[in-house]
Amino acid sequence: MILPPYKIKSVEKIKLIPVVERLKKIKKAGYNLFFLNSRDVYIDLLTDSGTGAMSDKQWSSLMQSDESYAGSESFLRFQKTIQKILGFPYVIPTHQGRGAESVFNKVLIKKDGIIIGNSPFDTTRAHIENMGGKIIDVTRKEAFDPKSLFNFKGNVDLKKLKRALKKYSAKGGSASGGKNGVTYVLLTITCNSVGGQPVSLENIKETAKLCRTHKVPLFYDIARFAENSFFIKEREIKYKNKKIEDIILETMKYADGVLMSAKKDAIANMGGFIAVRDAELYQKLAPYAILLEGFLNYGGMSGRDMETVATGLCEGIDEDYLKFRTSQVKYLTDSLYNIGVPVIRPAGGHAVFIDAGALLEHIKRDNFPAHALAVALYIEGGIRSVEIGSIMAGRDPETKENRKAPRELLRLAIPRRVYSKEHLDYVIEVFLRVLKNKKSVRGVRFTYEAPVLRHFSSKFRLI
Repeated sequence: MILPPYKIKSVEKIKLIPVVERLKKIKKAGYNLFFLNSRDVYIDLLTDSGTGAMSDKQWSSLMQSDESYAGSESFLRFQKTIQKILGFPYVIPTHQGRGAESVFNKVLIKKDGIIIGNSPFDTTRAHIENMGGKIIDVTRKEAFDPKSLFNFKGNVDLKKLKRALKKYSAKGGSASGGKNGVTYVLLTITCNSVGGQPVSLENIKETAKLCRTHKVPLFYDIARFAENSFFIKEREIKYKNKKIEDIILETMKYADGVLMSAKKDAIANMGGFIAVRDAELYQKLAPYAILLEGFLNYGGMSGRDMETVATGLCEGIDEDYLKFRTSQVKYLTDSLYNIGVPVIRPAGGHAVFIDAGALLEHIKRDNFPAHALAVALYIEGGIRSVEIGSIMAGRDPETKENRKAPRELLRLAIPRRVYSKEHLDYVIEVFLRVLKNKKSVRGVRFTYEAPVLRHFSSKFRLI
């Protein structure tokens, strides 16, 4: 048994409202769980972003915050922490991850520029496509095989990457940023879209080598870099005896820069940043960061936010914490698998992913089985979760046709330091009840389809 490496000093009351009330609430929300009020949710597994419990050290760091507009002590602590942990000299704060994506892609992407990577997540894809970029997914095939137990399903298929770099870098290369040249390669670690699955350090090294050969920059989305580093230590024999801090620094040395939502592995309620190695790139990014996010010493964050991120980054790489964190996800993954729920295995870092298409075979893909399962879980037990399937995949920006996700997944994202084993056992109990009556679960159709990131604000009806 792995025990929590912390004790609880503050609590928040939660309540399971009656099923009659839940039916009214979900209908009023247009069957979109994003529109539910948190007080009407019993177990909230919608996201792990900004939903973690801050520590006593994080709360106390608020008291030393400096709210100066420029040159604040809080920014200097924020910057120094990132430089020490990640090794990048130039740091640009942003209000959250999508702020970093907005600034970054505004500068780097030109129309028809090619971005190659391992299944970028929803906001990443949206920002790239909004700037006219095109995405080529080169994730390994094991990521999409429900029977595969491959340890690093987030890995890039190096043969696919090599072919794509050879084909597109010849059409203008990264210097053009467009005209069908390769703008950059992006590794998402861990890879959320394929089940929170890690990327091995060996794969990162080989990816970097190919990028250097073709003179294409390599960047990371590091929202969950600490979890990825823990999996490298656990699953890559070469790194078994390495410290997490050393694995992180070795991982980062192969990248030209990183983008982070600090609301994940920094265990903060708000914040993000861009960190890069090259002074020239920093100078290009800086004016747009000021335009879109705020001055270079705060980037949309208060001094308090920067303090909690700086402290949280240190706590988020603690090995005892990471061991317990990932054990919670593994416990829920294995428990659901044992009662017959088709889950992605091996367990990922931040969430349990359920193959709702396989579970609810009677619901057609056009009626979104993963979203239907999310609605059913809320009605049955007050659990909030999110679809990672064809609703989230959206429409192709050129053809306007619906994209078909490789699988219709439901994500149960576990907030950091929030829920106990008893809460997870309750989730398992609710799944048992849903399994018993799964044929009664109904699909959904749009009543309003949002034009961008449609899973956040669309409305639905049951069919």
